[in-house]
Amino acid sequence: MVESKPHRHALADNAARQLANTTKTAPQMATITPRWLVRFLPWVAVESGTYRINRFKESSPMDVACGRSDESDLPETFVDYQETPRERTLSMVSTVLDVHTRVSDLFSRPHDQIREQLRLTIENVKERQESELINNADYGLLNNVAPAMRIKPRKGPPTPDDLDELISIVWKEPAFFLAHPRAIAAFGRECTRRGVPPATVSIFGAQFLTWRGLPLVPCDKLRVDAESKSRAGSGKSSILLLRTGADKQGVTGLFQPNLPGEQTPGLSVRFMGINRKAIASYLVTLYCSAAVHTDDALGALEDVEVGHYHDYA
Repeated sequence: MVESKPHRHALADNAARQLANTTKTAPQMATITPRWLVRFLPWVAVESGTYRINRFKESSPMDVACGRSDESDLPETFVDYQETPRERTLSMVSTVLDVHTRVSDLFSRPHDQIREQLRLTIENVKERQESELINNADYGLLNNVAPAMRIKPRKGPPTPDDLDELISIVWKEPAFFLAHPRAIAAFGRECTRRGVPPATVSIFGAQFLTWRGLPLVPCDKLRVDAESKSRAGSGKSSILLLRTGADKQGVTGLFQPNLPGEQTPGLSVRFMGINRKAIASYLVTLYCSAAVHTDDALGALEDVEVGHYHDYA
C-alpha cells in the first residue's frame, strides 16, 4: 500500500532553500592559538641576519677604590670581553603554497581562495615559529636555560613556594611566567588548596592569572611529557620565568626587517609563478630567532606534575 504524501499549504523548506543564499564563514582552524609568547617578547631587528651577544668575562676581576682619604695610587682596571661571543643566525620557517588557477578563478566568492589559503598557511607558519622559540635545539628557550637557573619542585605539582623560588633566581625585574595551560591549572589548584587564589590582570584584552604581580602566560608549545599511560591527565612540564628586553639584559626575539613581499615583521609572501599545470605557487617565509643576553634572564621550574588533584571535604 502506497502512503499518500501529506497535503501542503505552502512551499517546503528544502525547496525554498534552493533559492536562498547560504551564509558561509571563512575557513576555521582549531590549531590557531593566541601565540602570547610572540606578543610578550620585545623584538629586535637584525638587518645582517646575525646577532652577536657580547658579554663581559666573568672571570676577569675589576678593582675599584672606596672611601680612601689619602693620596695613595688608585687601582687600575679594565673591562675584558669574551673573545668568542655567542652569535644567533636567524632561522627560516618556510613553505610553498600551491593554488590551482581554476580554483582561484571560479570559486573565490564570497571568500577569495588565494587570500584564505595564504591566511591559514601564515597562521601555521606562525604557530611553528612560536614552537621553535621554545623548543629549537639551538635558540629555543628550553635549551638555553643555564644549569644554575634550573630548579625542581619541592613535592611534584607547582606550588606557590616553587614559583617564589623561581622568582628568587630571576629576581632582576622578571617580566612573566610561561607555562602550559595544564601547568597553570595545576598551580591554581595548589593556590586554592592553600587559600591564596591568584589575582588576575588584563593584558592585550585578555585575562591572565598572576603570582606576585607577574602574569602566568599560557602556551601549549611547552609540552607535557606523558608520565603514565595508565593515568589520564598525568604528565610533567616546565614553567619558565623571563626577564625581557635588550636594555635589561633579558630575552628578546630576533627578526629580519624589510623583506621583499613583507606581510608582518619578519614574514614575507612572494609569488613564484604559474607552472604548465596552471598551478600558482607562493613562497611563505619567516625569519626569526631568540637571544638570552645573560644567564640570569631565564629560569626554569622543571618536572612539575600537572595531573595532581585534591579532595575537598
